[in-house]
Amino acid sequence: MTQGSDDSALLSRARSGDRDAYRALVERYQRRVYNLAFSLVKSKEDAADIAQDAFVKAYQSLDRFKGEASFYTWLYRITNNLAIDLLRRRHPGESLDADPTSQDDPGEMQAGVGVLGTRLGTNPQRSALRRELAEKMEEALGQIPEKHRAILLLREVEGLSYEEIAESLEIPKGTVMSRLFHARSKMQEILAVYLEGDAPAAAVNEDE
Repeated sequence: MTQGSDDSALLSRARSGDRDAYRALVERYQRRVYNLAFSLVKSKEDAADIAQDAFVKAYQSLDRFKGEASFYTWLYRITNNLAIDLLRRRHPGESLDADPTSQDDPGEMQAGVGVLGTRLGTNPQRSALRRELAEKMEEALGQIPEKHRAILLLREVEGLSYEEIAESLEIPKGTVMSRLFHARSKMQEILAVYLEGDAPAAAVNEDE
C-alpha cells in the first residue's frame, strides 16, 4: 500500500471519529510540518505552535477536505498560511521577504543537508565537513526570502513535485519554478566554496 492510499484510509477512519487514525497522520507528518514552519518563522516556539495549530485546523476541516490534493499538500498549505499570518502580525507593514534572525534549530540544520549535501557523499570520515556544511547551509537559508525558502525546502528536502508545491502554496506552477531557480542560485552562490570542493583539507583528510 502506498503512503497516499494509506493516508486516504486513515482519513476515512478519522472522519468517522477514529482519533487514533488521525493521531497516526499527525505522527507521520509532524516533523515535516514543524520543519516547514521553522523554515519560515525561524523560531522554535512559534514553529511548534504553528504545527499544532495546523493539525488542529486540519482536523476541524476534515469534512471539507475534498481530496483534490493529497492530505500531505493540503496540510502544508494550511501550515504555510498560518506561518504567513504570523509573520504579518509580527512585522505589520513589512515585506515578507524580510528575514528575521533567530537561534538555529539543530533538527532543521540536519534536514537542510538534504538540499545540497549529497555533493559530499556518505563517507563517514567526512562527517566534520558535513556538519560544517549544515551550518553554512542554515546560514544560507537565512539569507533567502521566506517565499523562496519554503519552496526550496518542499522541493529539495521533502521531495514534492512542482504540481504539489503549487497546490500547497496556492501559486502557479511557473511561479514555483521561478522561485526555486532563484533559491537554488542563491544557495549555490553562497555555498560555492563547498560545492567546488575547496573546503579546508584538514576537514576531509581520509587518514584521520
